[in-house]
Amino acid sequence: MNGADDAEQELRYSRVRAAMAENGLDLLLAYGPGWRRENIRYLTDARVTGSAALVLVPAAGEPSAFSVRPADLGVIAQRGWVTDVVRLDFPASTVLVERLRDLAPSRIGVAHLELLPQAIADAIAAGAPGAEVVSATGLLDDARMVKSDWELAQMRRSAAVCAAGWQKFVDVLEPGLPEYRIVAEVEAELKRLGAEDNFMLIASGGDEVMGMTPPGPRLLEEGDMVRTELTPQMNGYWLQICRSAVVGRASDAQRRSFDLFNEAVEAGLSVVRPGITAHEVAVAENDVFRKYGYGEYCTARYTRVRGHGHGLHLDETPIIEGNHTVLPERAVFIVHPNTYTPIAGYHVLGDPVVVTATGYEVLIETERVLFETPQGVAA
Repeated sequence: MNGADDAEQELRYSRVRAAMAENGLDLLLAYGPGWRRENIRYLTDARVTGSAALVLVPAAGEPSAFSVRPADLGVIAQRGWVTDVVRLDFPASTVLVERLRDLAPSRIGVAHLELLPQAIADAIAAGAPGAEVVSATGLLDDARMVKSDWELAQMRRSAAVCAAGWQKFVDVLEPGLPEYRIVAEVEAELKRLGAEDNFMLIASGGDEVMGMTPPGPRLLEEGDMVRTELTPQMNGYWLQICRSAVVGRASDAQRRSFDLFNEAVEAGLSVVRPGITAHEVAVAENDVFRKYGYGEYCTARYTRVRGHGHGLHLDETPIIEGNHTVLPERAVFIVHPNTYTPIAGYHVLGDPVVVTATGYEVLIETERVLFETPQGVAA
């Protein structure tokens, strides 16, 4: 896959340094544990795989990158965005201590400070003993939220792969198929199309289904509704499709459930515009459930979020009541009111969108319907 160009690098670093200046930071330290590498990729355009990595961005001058995995050093250096690349000698982290002593910062922002190991926190204190250390997690979250033209192009590639993955999902459904075989078929198709990774949950059965999990050995039965969140990663960027399908013909209850969830999706989409908050989108979705007497199923007992941001991390800004994060133009997120109701059990439905100057653009072309397998459609 093609990496970002020099203009993209300049855009990202100018955006980050402007935010640093606004927050009075003379040094930004982006920490990336093994499960949260989005900031490392944003600042290096390199795919690292070590259990811990760091990018050090001074207010002026060249950035530095560190990783505990020697193989990451060559990957970062070859990409060329950061040429000062050093192995992190964790837990001692003496190389970081020395670099901080040379720079002598007075105010350091640490992205993912909340996840920082004590050993690295101690190294920061040793290298810059008089510095004020603050969280810069929100700073980089905000910088990454506004997607460039290049980033949106990657996400549109992910959207096409989402559609292909969902089509494979529907094509293989039949009675007697174990859940893990469905996921295996989808994973194979996504990898064939160039996906780096895929996050996927699944659930099959009737109105007793309360949520989704990794795939298990359960065998599909006629009349099952099979639900999934399917989230491929292309060139670093994740995008998700949420759909449900029926093995055979859908029941009246399953159709009523779809109608409820589709109305909630439409309500959420209808309020999307630059400057809307995550809270307002969630309220619009939840109000549909409340209108029909299903408000209790919008609570934490039955559901987690009503959608979430997408980008270099698969589950960014949560679309949830109480989160007043502003969604600016060029933000990308999915509207999905996924939850349990007693109508037909847990239902999954949602579309990813990019916020445009006048509203939104749905990024996937997959029809928003309750899919039925061919034997159900023909019946």
